[in-house]
Amino acid sequence: MVTKEELVAFEQEIAAIYATGVICAPVHLRAGREEQLIEIFKEHNIGDDDYVFGFWDSHELALLKGVPREELKNAILEGKSISLCFPRYRILCSGIVGSLMGAAAGVAWSLKHEGRKERVFLFCGDMSSETGIFHEAVKYVYNFDLPATFIVCDNGVSVMTNTRTVWGNSDPWFKGTKYEKKIIYFKYTNAYPHSGLGKLIKF
Repeated sequence: MVTKEELVAFEQEIAAIYATGVICAPVHLRAGREEQLIEIFKEHNIGDDDYVFGFWDSHELALLKGVPREELKNAILEGKSISLCFPRYRILCSGIVGSLMGAAAGVAWSLKHEGRKERVFLFCGDMSSETGIFHEAVKYVYNFDLPATFIVCDNGVSVMTNTRTVWGNSDPWFKGTKYEKKIIYFKYTNAYPHSGLGKLIKF
């Protein structure tokens, strides 16, 4: 299992490289949720055969899923930071909000109907969890008891907009509902801006 220190060091290295202008594509860095992610991978024994879906902030997920550090770094250098896909390691990510939620539910449906033991884990942010497709995917997975879990990493904002202010509620929509059975939820504070380093980078 990758350690917290290794996750932090990797993001710091990518941040330093990004600052030089070498990476000519968006990069979304994260810091402050390492312990929660490690605990989720440990507690749920997310293994090689399980599927992990993520979005534009998935460096940590790739490392925890077993993608070799240099292979991940090279993909980011090639401009794939927000759409990291490593089929060999069963991790698929997209830079499009909500784009993989239905796909995750579909994979879970297939696994159940084929009698397979693999599971699906989809990681997203708090604002993404307020989208219609998230609700539909969770509802479908819950109603048909599919082997999928949705992990909501709540940093309180969508880019720079306060998520709870936008929706007029201090809690996420699923709190206190039956759908929490299929959702893992935690809060954290990101030490990086939503994208980049918060300063102009010349490519």
